[in-house]
Amino acid sequence: MKILEIVHEHDVFTFDWVLQRTNRQAMIRAALLTSKSGDGPLYAFAAAVSLLFDEFDLFLLLIAAFALERTLYTVFKKGFKRNRPANILKNYKSLVIPSDEFSFPSGHTSASFLMATLISVLVPVTFPLFYIWALAVGSSRVILGVHFPTDILAGATLGTSVALITLNLFGYL
Repeated sequence: MKILEIVHEHDVFTFDWVLQRTNRQAMIRAALLTSKSGDGPLYAFAAAVSLLFDEFDLFLLLIAAFALERTLYTVFKKGFKRNRPANILKNYKSLVIPSDEFSFPSGHTSASFLMATLISVLVPVTFPLFYIWALAVGSSRVILGVHFPTDILAGATLGTSVALITLNLFGYL
């Protein structure tokens, strides 16, 4: 249990450090837009586009990957029940209203890394673009004050792992 306390202390320190070293207004505007790009509709759009181009195997891959990722995300979120920064830190209020109660792991980060990994494996030339985007989505969640850095690390790990497992199951790896 002591190790979790140490990790939490470092997490709070890093969270505070990040928030104190940002050009607040410009960074907040960019974080809001970036975070929004990681919302669910983008992923539904990707699935719809795969059907539009008669890529039914790709559609099934996307549906299976997101079903597994969302299931595991929910299990971890409800299992760990880690409070969000605004619920832990005195006199702190996040800049957006989170979609759920707990912070670990970050769902936006998990979904964006899932998508980045899937697309990067299927279309390797997109690797830098999609991983920079996924990292920006995760970072935006810290800047907006709804996640600690380890929530982002866990989300990135979850999304990437589920993508690789799903790609392997579908014979792409």
